[in-house]
Amino acid sequence: MKIALIGYGKMGHMIESIALQRGHEIVCIIDQNNLDEFESKAFASADVAIEFTTPQTAEQNILRTWKAGVPVVCGTTGWDIAPLKQQLLHHPTLSLVWSSNYSIGVNILFAINKQLAKLMDSYPEYTPHMTEVHHIHKLDAPSGTAKTLQEAIGDDRLKIKDIESIREGEVAGIHTVVWDSEIDTISISHSAKSRKGFALGAVIAAEWMKGKTGWHDFSEVIS
Repeated sequence: MKIALIGYGKMGHMIESIALQRGHEIVCIIDQNNLDEFESKAFASADVAIEFTTPQTAEQNILRTWKAGVPVVCGTTGWDIAPLKQQLLHHPTLSLVWSSNYSIGVNILFAINKQLAKLMDSYPEYTPHMTEVHHIHKLDAPSGTAKTLQEAIGDDRLKIKDIESIREGEVAGIHTVVWDSEIDTISISHSAKSRKGFALGAVIAAEWMKGKTGWHDFSEVIS
């Protein structure tokens, strides 16, 4: 499969390495210094593009990719993706996979968190709290993963502003959900050892995405 990379930081380099290991070809790499490559034949030849950039640039990157007729796997968080989802409703030939986290382990955490939150509806004596820890280079806070976890719990139990975000060192990502009461505490947590899990998930999503159209979430990919 021919893959184009949009964003060539640490994630982009790791995605490149994993894609090559899995037998794919990187036909184009776009970073902030060569945006004109969106118009290139090499970029248009890609079966799919994988986008990991910044909240300020993600939307325009996806629009440029669609203009070239290339499907997109996007892992950038911290921006409003709703307008692009609406575009997909009116342009069924376009395609996008987006997720707040491409780690298989985190998506298992999503499923556990959703089920636990449902069970806790019957136990108002428990109060939820969430902490997320990331490296100092991460631009958005709370993280997209934390927001996804919070959505499953609901604003009536846990509001976005009550999520504790910590930025330190080169931490790949730690997310912990705690339900606390006077008599005991329940907690679920995921700790990433490196960015490799996110990069692998993005490549798997790209493999799955080939030939598909419309809006998709990573939960469809791993189900």
